[in-house]
Amino acid sequence: MATQDLVRPIGDVGLDDRPVVGGKGASLGELSRAGLTVPAGFIVTARAFERAIRAVDPAGAVSTEIEQLPAADGAVIAQVTARIRERIAAAPLPADIAEAISASYRALADSQDHGRDSPVAIRSSATGEDSGGASFAGLQDTYLWVAGEQSVLDHVRKCWASLYNAESVSYRRQQRIGEQALAMGVVVQRMVEPRCAGVMFTCSPTTGDRSVIAIEGSWGLGSVLVSGEVTPDSYVVSKVTGEIVRRTVSAKLRLHQLNPAGSGTVPADVPEHLREQACLDDDQVRALARVGKLVERHYGTPQDIEWALTGSSGGGDRIVLLQSRPETVWSGRGSGPVATPKARPADHVFEQLSRVVPIARPER
Repeated sequence: MATQDLVRPIGDVGLDDRPVVGGKGASLGELSRAGLTVPAGFIVTARAFERAIRAVDPAGAVSTEIEQLPAADGAVIAQVTARIRERIAAAPLPADIAEAISASYRALADSQDHGRDSPVAIRSSATGEDSGGASFAGLQDTYLWVAGEQSVLDHVRKCWASLYNAESVSYRRQQRIGEQALAMGVVVQRMVEPRCAGVMFTCSPTTGDRSVIAIEGSWGLGSVLVSGEVTPDSYVVSKVTGEIVRRTVSAKLRLHQLNPAGSGTVPADVPEHLREQACLDDDQVRALARVGKLVERHYGTPQDIEWALTGSSGGGDRIVLLQSRPETVWSGRGSGPVATPKARPADHVFEQLSRVVPIARPER
């Protein structure tokens, strides 16, 4: 099998390549093609996964066993999937797959300051995730601050094995998603060390209002939000006026940072002087909203976006996108107009501004 069938640069793929690189990998490639900033990297393809799984399970017994599992029996699912994961994670990689991954990692590392042990993020990218119809994103594994060729190879296998996490298998059994056509890509990207990070929805996640963008952020890596360890700062930005119509600055006591020992991440206390300070200033909030509008315009549907802000507080800010997926709560519903009709276009602006402070409307 040719190397390009096993590993693909992120910039060479797009949404049409979802069956080959998975949902996350396809979306990152699409963002890169659209001219948006994503960390450089490559994707270990679903074909590599399929080859590796056939080497471990040539008869396809794993898929058959999973499709026979009772969807409601969590204990049985946990027992069976633990054994499957252990088997996949321990199996040696076929030599050509290992070399293709190692060569791509070496090329990525050579372009960075860390040399051959350059840190990367390794993220699962299942072929069925991040689609409009079903989403089991987040049920497979992500590993941060992975360094060194052997560690990268080990963590690719761990990502493959995580397709058989108990939660992921339970979801597939409940949704009656077949195993035969399911596969896993793995995204390997330069590790981003953000000053702050978070999520952005290009419609309101609480009401579905498509005239606003909702942003949440906190200090350090965005994983602190996913874990629920911190109440993030939140902002609502009007798409009509570009104004910040609501902001809430929270006391942020914890952050996730890269492990000083050189592998993975660790929690830490937020420095006292930053705990009640907004992690984003107004210009940064508006810049994020502009990026969100670009992403939504490109995809043509509301998006759930993961972002990171790099650079120092003194300047040189850089917005990096870590993922964009379709917003799944509201975008599938038949939604009405985002605003009630007004006699004059300017009245829409007055309505948005009045959410911040009462405004006297001009006499007609």
